[in-house]
Formats: sequence, structure tokens, C-alpha cells
Amino acid sequence: MRQFLLIFVRAALLLLAAVPAVAQQSGPAAARPLFNGKDLSGWEGDQKWFRVQDGAIVGGNLQQKIPHNFFLATKQEYGDFELTLEFRLRGEGTNAGIQLRSRRIPDHHEMIGYQADLGQNYWGALYDESRRNRILAAPDREQLAKVLKPDDWNRYRIHCEGRRIQLWINDLQTVDYTEQDQSLEQTGLIAVQIHGGPPGEAWYRNLQLRPLGAVQQSK
Repeated sequence: MRQFLLIFVRAALLLLAAVPAVAQQSGPAAARPLFNGKDLSGWEGDQKWFRVQDGAIVGGNLQQKIPHNFFLATKQEYGDFELTLEFRLRGEGTNAGIQLRSRRIPDHHEMIGYQADLGQNYWGALYDESRRNRILAAPDREQLAKVLKPDDWNRYRIHCEGRRIQLWINDLQTVDYTEQDQSLEQTGLIAVQIHGGPPGEAWYRNLQLRPLGAVQQSK
């Protein structure tokens, strides 16, 4: 009996010792680069309108009018995630944004889905691109003006979990939106945009993505 109890105690101690390791393995995923800073590996789009310069993705140019919206999209789909990045816009009246849980429209230049907007009167707003075609939520402009640097680098933090989307610019929360339309899917591609219009550039760098759930497979 004494030998049996000794074996039982040893087995229990081994089991308890393994618990912290299991808990550590199942903890939050670490952030990883979504863009390598060197080339457009893992992304797809019209490279006439997107390039890599000084460690950043640059959409558009300052020499010619941009005929319509262009998007550079990930090849992999994502559902729940937190994305952080830095951005800046150059040019008069430049507009851009980051697509979330989006898809390309077949045989068309547009994408459909949520967009964390940039530029003009849309800084920090959540727009529904090519679907409802309207602002879903927008920040207080006076508060945003206190932290936004229109001609310099800024930080975007984008948190998508379940049906809730939250946006921050330079640590100021600009949007806290929960989707009520149950028919809209909550997975898709991430993309950066340069909006059609006058000559302009949208710069994106230090893109870091932290998965919050199962990662979807690339198409």
C-alpha cells in the first residue's frame, strides 16, 4: 500500500509540474511582422502603384493623378487580430486607408469590407468600402486634432475581435464599433489603399499583427 501511495504522489507531482508549461503554451500569440520592410512578399496588388521605399510600403506617387482606388492586399485571410502600424500621407487632398476583413471584387479594382480611414475629413473613421458606402463610426474631431500629425508619421492600432472593431490613432481611441448585421462575414484580407484623386502618396511601415484566434489559410 505504501509503495502504491508513493507512486501516486509522484505521478500527481509530475502532472502539477506540467500545468504551467501548458498554460504558457496556450497564452496570447506574439505579434509578428506583416511586412518585411524589404519587398512585397506575401502581398498582391498593382506594383505600378505600390513600391517599397525606405522600409515602407508606398502607394501612389506625386507626379501623376491616381485614376481610381488601388489596394495592396495580403495573400492570407485574418479574422480576429490586433494590427499596429505607422502611416503618413503626402500630397494635397490625399486619402487612403487600411482594409480589414475585406475581399477583392472579382474583375474589378475595388475591395469590399471595413476600412480604417485616413486623410481629408476621415482620419480615424471606420468606413464600409463598396458595401454600405458610408461612415460607420467616427472620432471627435477636436480631440483627434490634439494628437494627429497630418504631415508626419502617426500610429494606428486596430483591434478586431468578434463583431467588435476598435481603432486608435496615437493612443487616442477614435472608434468602438460593434457590427449588428449578422449576415456580414468577419474574416478576410488586410490591405492598404491609395485613393483615386490628385497626385499623392500613402506610406505604411512597421506593420505588426497579433492573431487573436485561429489564423485563416491563404488562398
